[in-house]
Amino acid sequence: MAIGGGMSRNLYVLGATLFVFAVISFGMTFTTGPYQIGLPGNGSLWKTVALFVLLAALLSVLAGVMTHMFEQVDRRAAQRAAREREGRR
Repeated sequence: MAIGGGMSRNLYVLGATLFVFAVISFGMTFTTGPYQIGLPGNGSLWKTVALFVLLAALLSVLAGVMTHMFEQVDRRAAQRAAREREGRR
């Protein structure tokens, strides 16, 4: 693995972070109550937030996978071109 291939890795980290936030938001549906001041008491609000954050996490990971695939295609095309240049000499 090349050291410079960080874009897809950054998207994977973003997706993992968003997934953790989605799990925390989903967990908030079970902890809401009237004794917690300042927190939205509606569990469906936390479920909706968790759903949207999970969707963002999945889209981020999908973008990371696609970026990694295109980087791999570019790298293999460059290697093939280098082999063809070596074969002509």
